[in-house]
Amino acid sequence: MNVWQAAADLIRQNRAGALATVARARGSTPVPAGTKMLVGSEGRLIGSVGGGCVESDVIGAALDAQARGRPALLTHHLNADLAGDLGLSCGGTVDIFVEPLVADDTYVRVLDAAAAAESGLVRTATEWTSGPLKTFESLKQVGRGAAATLTQGGRFVEERLSRAPRVLVFGAGHVGAAIARAAAAAGFRVVVIDDRPEYADASRFDAGVTVLTADVESALARHPVTLLDAVVIATRGHRNDAEILARVAASPAGYVGLLGSRRKKIVVTKGLQAAGVSAKGLRRVRVPIGLPIGAVTPEEIAVSVVAELIGWRRGES
Repeated sequence: MNVWQAAADLIRQNRAGALATVARARGSTPVPAGTKMLVGSEGRLIGSVGGGCVESDVIGAALDAQARGRPALLTHHLNADLAGDLGLSCGGTVDIFVEPLVADDTYVRVLDAAAAAESGLVRTATEWTSGPLKTFESLKQVGRGAAATLTQGGRFVEERLSRAPRVLVFGAGHVGAAIARAAAAAGFRVVVIDDRPEYADASRFDAGVTVLTADVESALARHPVTLLDAVVIATRGHRNDAEILARVAASPAGYVGLLGSRRKKIVVTKGLQAAGVSAKGLRRVRVPIGLPIGAVTPEEIAVSVVAELIGWRRGES
């Protein structure tokens, strides 16, 4: 769920709440800068800022911020002894900004803008002497670096927003559907495509998953592939796989994977090369997809595939 939208909705429902944001992370920490958690009147609602006593302290600070109507900037030092006691593999420092949700029109508009933005910059003052100071700036492109940082000596938290990568899953059979659900749970934007209406049924998926009944031509016309997209091909047969692969092998997609064996790749790619599909494009196709964990069931295969997608998303080989 979009934490920005959930925060705005909480205000509209006249319910108390607070947002906690990892504003800066130094050293080895359990979560990166930019991680958010929404806290309600009775505790955590969405997200996590690391778990353990850190999160417990942050929830306490969030409840206090709700009561006082003022934000707080917390610093936690996760030294080796504390990390060991908590079972955490960390030893760094995190600065966490906690802000109460305020029924202020300008403040809510910023939350709505952040929820809907493809990219942008949210800037929030860490001290509210005359009410909340929060702004949103739309940006066409967000530079590399931490998703959040403290600026002007800690007077402001700046958050650079960019949408999660998109995963196009061709094939809504048992395995394709399991991959789609797992990818959505891992925070990807997911589009499931199948030309069979009984499989491309939105009721089989969570509300955040886009489901499309279409052939490959129609699907790619509606959802053009970009560098930030991953394509997973998990259809019902070699012929369907080959048809889709012919269209996406040389596309700008950052990841292209085909469900199946190494032998399947040899058979499919041989036919596509003979049909004139770029050999360079075909070489980058991952077959089989997923980490080699001995996965057998659709759910296990989904875990292995999404683990590989997470590695791609985070820049790991």
